[in-house]
Amino acid sequence: MIDKQDIEVLTLTDIATVLRRHLLILIAGMLGGATIATATTFLITPVFRAEALVAPTKSEDARSGLSGITGQLGGLASLAGLPVLGGSAGDRAAEAIATLQSRTLTQDLVADDNLLPVLFVGKWDASAKNWKSSEPGYAPTLWDANRVFAEKIRKISEDKKTGMVTISIDWPDPVLAARWASELIRRTNQLLRDRAIAKSEKNIAFLHNQLNQTGVIEIRQSIYRLLEVEIQGIMLAQGSDDYAFKIIDPPTVPEEPISPRRTLITALGAFGGLLIAAALVLLARPPRSISS
Repeated sequence: MIDKQDIEVLTLTDIATVLRRHLLILIAGMLGGATIATATTFLITPVFRAEALVAPTKSEDARSGLSGITGQLGGLASLAGLPVLGGSAGDRAAEAIATLQSRTLTQDLVADDNLLPVLFVGKWDASAKNWKSSEPGYAPTLWDANRVFAEKIRKISEDKKTGMVTISIDWPDPVLAARWASELIRRTNQLLRDRAIAKSEKNIAFLHNQLNQTGVIEIRQSIYRLLEVEIQGIMLAQGSDDYAFKIIDPPTVPEEPISPRRTLITALGAFGGLLIAAALVLLARPPRSISS
């Protein structure tokens, strides 16, 4: 059994006394921890972040000036079985954001620019220009690329108050990060513009068909006005580069990495080295040595 007299309680004053006597060891531990932490940061691949600030456009296909006409004709058009045009600004913004981070858009970018070897460089044999293994399931797919983009590379955030959308691309190559951000915006605008034009062309064909099937003057007048809306919509969509998103602050090549955060890591390393040195000093100098 341990005698209570053999157990000595180390007070804060005792700890301070021991640590003061071995101040050089503590400083050495702190500097050693900081040095090791700093050296470790140079072994970590830096990651750069390219950001773009965009604003969803106010109207679906740049036809905000035609919304009044569409509203006036909506009731009569629905009675005649004609397509109802338009849509709320919130729905259009949600569609634009969903398209920006959609699987189709990402996979098209990866396929068109042959990015699989870039995204999965560890599996790629650059000299042989082939994957390092031919085993089934080894070579990454477009599905894998979309998962990496969604989880590690692309971040989309929306400010609910202003409606502004921030697009962030994190990648070790700052030039590629900026290029991918720009390309995703461009492709989103292009895709939604093409969809709107195709929709209007389909509506025009439908309206012409309805025009040939009715002799009611009121309905024919409504059809003509709806045709005018669709034709003007196509013209405006074709002339609008910023169809879904208007670029407020374009992506630029970042000059400083977002990780590793060397200052923070160095500070944590110094603190950790100090704690380890203090622990070693206290363990090597039991309480009895304090009064000696």
